[in-house]
Amino acid sequence: MSQHRITAAVLSCIGLGLGQWYNRQWLKGLVLLLIEVAALKYFVQNLGQALWGITTLGEQAMHLEKVNGIAKMVPGDHSIFLLIQGVITLLVLGLFILLYVLVVKDAYLVGKLREAGGRPNNFIQSLAYIRDRRFAEAFLMLPAAGILFFTIMPIIFMILLSFTNYSSPNHMPPAKLVNWVGFQTFKDLVGLKTWSHTFFGVLRWTIIWAVLSTITTFFGGFLVALIIQQKDIRFKGFWRTIMIIPYAIPQLISLLVMRNLFNGQFGPINQYLSYFGLEKLPWLTDPLWAKVTVIVVNMWVGVPVSMLLIMGVLTTIPRDMYEAAEVDGATALQKFRIITLPMVMFTTAPILITQFAGNINNFNAIFLLTDGNPVEGEYQYAGATDLLVTWLYKLTLNQSQFNMASAVGIIIFLIIASFSIYNYRRTRSFREEDMIQ
Repeated sequence: MSQHRITAAVLSCIGLGLGQWYNRQWLKGLVLLLIEVAALKYFVQNLGQALWGITTLGEQAMHLEKVNGIAKMVPGDHSIFLLIQGVITLLVLGLFILLYVLVVKDAYLVGKLREAGGRPNNFIQSLAYIRDRRFAEAFLMLPAAGILFFTIMPIIFMILLSFTNYSSPNHMPPAKLVNWVGFQTFKDLVGLKTWSHTFFGVLRWTIIWAVLSTITTFFGGFLVALIIQQKDIRFKGFWRTIMIIPYAIPQLISLLVMRNLFNGQFGPINQYLSYFGLEKLPWLTDPLWAKVTVIVVNMWVGVPVSMLLIMGVLTTIPRDMYEAAEVDGATALQKFRIITLPMVMFTTAPILITQFAGNINNFNAIFLLTDGNPVEGEYQYAGATDLLVTWLYKLTLNQSQFNMASAVGIIIFLIIASFSIYNYRRTRSFREEDMIQ
């Protein structure tokens, strides 16, 4: 029996395109062979340097040397550039290996087709097959490549940075090299008092903020939606428009205006309080009041979103269900508990989880309103209202503690990913979708 499949697969292992040539797919084989030649040229020029760079992170920093009695600055190795180049080269190598596997599989399947008496597609027929049967996969290749190099690659780079000592002032290239330190950064973050006190304090407030801001905006929007949807409410369109205005205004403007309104010295709110003989409140200067303020302001910009979402869900609930409940003698509270709440939660639970994850990373609300302040004397580069994400921002751009910021970024990712996956899988909508499939 002819073993075309084995022969074609072995030839493809030897060189891209050889298996396709064996299967009489001449142009396809030529294209694959040219890809391999270009890839080999790239790897010969870059792979060795990439492996050396990502392993050592450089051996010689920028330094002064005397040449003919004249001191000159000699450029050295830049640890971060070496790390980035190494990551990119290894990603390209991974893509090439994946392509190699797919080409070997293709040659094997075409060889199997020949054994069964079939005729391999020529180049034009292969393109037509991709257009008719594999268009979605082919179309998604470009955005997938973009995600790989502009999303996944930075994540990998961030993870690797957390295992280095890349920080100011002692390890800032090109003047000074960066070294691998293993899990030392994570040990310092949770074990070194100057860092651990800040980390656990900011983490605690981040969780409190995420829970309270999610609950207040969601159920605040729920309440407003229920009120507007009542039968005896007139001018529903007017009330919807009024309630959506805070969302229609750019959040940047809303938060900056709120920052001025709550200013302790000249803010209008404190001025109004003084007119009535009341004491001015430290809205943004006292740690407790600042936390209350950011939650209240977040409701102002977040309630309209939840209101729109829930109003859309309320319009889809069949009126027959309420009429049947009324026939059975159900009160308004019972109808809400038995019909409205379960139906709304069934639809919005995944979105509620997304809102919680978004609030953990709600950079704008904190940065624009308080900038993480007021100052917390016992914290390391963080204020009383700083979230993990705003603390990460300060560690990176203000203090150049890149390794510590990377470790914080990994922790944020682990918190959000584990919470979101666990809770989403427990939602009723996910379970019912899984049963249907």
